[in-house]
Amino acid sequence: MAEYNNGVAPERLDDRLLIKELEAIHRTRHETLLYGSSDALRTHSSRMAALEGEYLRRHPQRRPASGRTRAGARARAASV
Repeated sequence: MAEYNNGVAPERLDDRLLIKELEAIHRTRHETLLYGSSDALRTHSSRMAALEGEYLRRHPQRRPASGRTRAGARARAASV
């Protein structure tokens, strides 16, 4: 298990808390990008990558929504 200085290591979170952490970090991303210091943005990016990586590790077979694929995007564009 990796050492993590900014919150609980993602691999130690149960699924419910992992999702909660992901929701919170995505909610704060825009403001961190616009107004955070370089250190804050670096820390935010690192934490977000660790959380997302853990989610993907736990759910390697997740099924993307059809509208979130290239084919789905082309279908939306063709119908407009």
